[in-house]
Amino acid sequence: MSFALPGLHRRRFLLASTGLAAGLAIAGESVAQGYGQAFKVDNDEGRPVANMRLPGEIVGEIPALRGVTYVGPAEAETTLYEFFDYNCPYCRKAAADMVSLSESDPSLRIGLINNPILAVQSAQAAKVALAIQRKLGSAAAWSLYRTLLAKPGKIDGPGALQAAAKLGVPAAEIESIADSEEVRLALKAQMRMAADLGLAATPSYVLGNTGLLGHPGPKALARMVAATRRCDRIAC
Repeated sequence: MSFALPGLHRRRFLLASTGLAAGLAIAGESVAQGYGQAFKVDNDEGRPVANMRLPGEIVGEIPALRGVTYVGPAEAETTLYEFFDYNCPYCRKAAADMVSLSESDPSLRIGLINNPILAVQSAQAAKVALAIQRKLGSAAAWSLYRTLLAKPGKIDGPGALQAAAKLGVPAAEIESIADSEEVRLALKAQMRMAADLGLAATPSYVLGNTGLLGHPGPKALARMVAATRRCDRIAC
């Protein structure tokens, strides 16, 4: 990623990152206008949670995405996907709640999907996280997610690289993987999936064939997971 990125390489990276983020954000916003309440569910503060039914054929493509970080059993009947941006303030609270939810519900599978639509720095951090996921697997990437979203201030490439290096991989190797075509394509595919589903807000979630815009809180998420297990809907 060459965070000191001089000359053409830096300009190319910035243009690619900002163009991808802006383009997909605009595409997502047009779809997200259709969000209302397919199911009557409230967040932890008693306010309605925007949600809608998603096309099953698109949701069915999520498991094939490259670079998704998973925690929880692979054979789990229920998977909760979070689409997030490392510089989304609500994603910080969501990350802590996702950790708590994972610990309190060990039969739930959680999938973390990058959607860095807020800043170039977010795309840089996402590439580092994808490099760690590619090199060390989901457990290490989950650890990095927890570390980065627990940090105050803006999260950028150098900061993510510094945190990732503590996982035991030389920084130069992480940077090389982050700059690879494999990581570029993985990030593009993840962002495209968010756009195709109309997930213009961060964080957003996919649970079953339902999309949720915004973070409803850990209790609300737990209720929706329980309902999905009972009746295959976020509210029975």
